[in-house]
Amino acid sequence: MRDDGTFDDHHGLGGSADRSDDTHSTVRSTGSLEPAAPRRFPFGFLRTRFGDAANPLAPRPGRTKLAVATGAVCCLGLLGVSQVGADAVDGSATPAPSEEVAQRAAADAASRGLTRETPAAPTPTPAASTPTPVASTANPDTTPATKKPKPKPKPKRIVPVAGLDQDQMDNAKAIVQAGRDMGVPRRGLIIAVATAMQESNLYNYASGVLPESQNYPHQAIGWDHDSVGLFQQRPSSGWGAVRDLMQPAYATRQFLTALVQIPGWQNMALTDAAQAVQVSAFPWAYAQHEWRATEVVDAILN
Repeated sequence: MRDDGTFDDHHGLGGSADRSDDTHSTVRSTGSLEPAAPRRFPFGFLRTRFGDAANPLAPRPGRTKLAVATGAVCCLGLLGVSQVGADAVDGSATPAPSEEVAQRAAADAASRGLTRETPAAPTPTPAASTPTPVASTANPDTTPATKKPKPKPKPKRIVPVAGLDQDQMDNAKAIVQAGRDMGVPRRGLIIAVATAMQESNLYNYASGVLPESQNYPHQAIGWDHDSVGLFQQRPSSGWGAVRDLMQPAYATRQFLTALVQIPGWQNMALTDAAQAVQVSAFPWAYAQHEWRATEVVDAILN
């Protein structure tokens, strides 16, 4: 029994701490086990319990403190839950920096994995105004220049020697070139040039008797029967047509062809070899031109 005249509440908050040493226990640690006597409840105890049930609004100091503490704990719990919920809402709206970086990295990886399409070139819009000319940025030092076609080389004109003029020297050159094409040796070339010096003075003659010969390039006109060209060959004697004999190269081939057919012509005197071909009225006249013909041929060959 308490000091205020009430009984101890064995089922209350106090528990075994509110019991006195006189309270009987079911089992004593006395070393002997004896059956406990049946517990008896006093009448006052029952009255107190029934009275509490009948009047639940009666003041109970211990339970009041318990209710206040419980209410405070509940309020603190609700405040904490509301704070956590607010943090959760804010957290969902603003992702953490690490999550944002991860999302950007994933987006970049996805964009790199896709096949990139080449953007279409914009369609140029024709300008209404006249375009301003733009200066060329090409480097003239490195830009290859357009190659111009090389002009055909002009025939080299040999300086006249042995008292000849340029027309005479050109005709002598034509004789030497035709003989070389035929494979005639130097001795035959000298005989041919010396013969032309005696017959035409190295000018290409037309004939006043053959008006046809004057239709072709010529440098002089002669009247010795129908003789034409550098070697004064007569078409009537079978040397060839007029148009052919007026060409220095053709006339030279006709003369050299007849010369090489003479047996031993290379060992003969120049005048004798020339006379054997030309059958002239002045057979000794060819010898006087040998030294000049030699000088002219050497100048052309060298």
